Amino acid sequence: MDDYQRVEAHDCPTSSCTAPAGSPCRTTKGRVAIQYHTARFRLVPSLAKALNVPVPATRKPGTTWVELPRPGGPGAKPVGHVRIGYARASTARQSLDTQLDSLAADGVTKVFSEKISTRVAKRPELERAVAFARELRTSGIQVTLVVHEHKRLGRGIELVSLAEDLKAADVGLEFLAGELQGSHDPSGVVFGVLAALSGMEREYIRDGTLAGHESARRRGKTIGGASVTNSDMLAMALHLRAEGLSLRDMAGRLVITTGAKKGQHPSPPTIMRMLREHDDKVAAAALAAETS
Repeated sequence: MDDYQRVEAHDCPTSSCTAPAGSPCRTTKGRVAIQYHTARFRLVPSLAKALNVPVPATRKPGTTWVELPRPGGPGAKPVGHVRIGYARASTARQSLDTQLDSLAADGVTKVFSEKISTRVAKRPELERAVAFARELRTSGIQVTLVVHEHKRLGRGIELVSLAEDLKAADVGLEFLAGELQGSHDPSGVVFGVLAALSGMEREYIRDGTLAGHESARRRGKTIGGASVTNSDMLAMALHLRAEGLSLRDMAGRLVITTGAKKGQHPSPPTIMRMLREHDDKVAAAALAAETS
């Protein structure tokens, strides 16, 4: 149990506050306090000599104070049940409609959504959803995080890790579709095996795609859509590389001059491929000159 939860197990004895058990400390102006009142956290033996007990971010210090339900005693049944939804697409071009419709059809009204890759370390809306779920659960309400499909949360070890965090907070996890459809116990063997297999599936798809691209390149085929690079961009990229600029910095200085993306900056991976192909050609030409 976190320090603030230990503090909230007691009514505040301060006459100007008198926050009931289960609720954060408040100021005389009716706002959530920046830290808990000394008189309150000193009621907890392990915190009696502490200098301060910060209010957690989930309590939103400085916002209007609202009384929360008192926590239930040991073995008490949760009061009410809230289902929180989460939807995610990997890119801005992908639609969230299918996921949102699925969640709405299942009766989920509070949904956090974002367009961001699972490879990004921090997903702000997912973090908000989990923090909100934890706050509700702390107040004695049963909470379940509902997702259209497990791939929206992640795969392999990242999925297992997130599920374990939810379990530690006593927050349920439910998927509406896919291989893991239904409610799951993250500590169960079946969930762990299926989550691990989903991670292997992603790596298998990635390895297969890369192998296919390499095979196509050896045959002189172009990978992907119309090329956004040309000889002028290559010359400038080589100049910038000689100056020691990173791929990201190069991307910010180069501009696409033709096609649907005219006027936009190329991506760092595009520049990396362009330079790699150039280097391969130069190396091949040098090798041919040596053997001739």
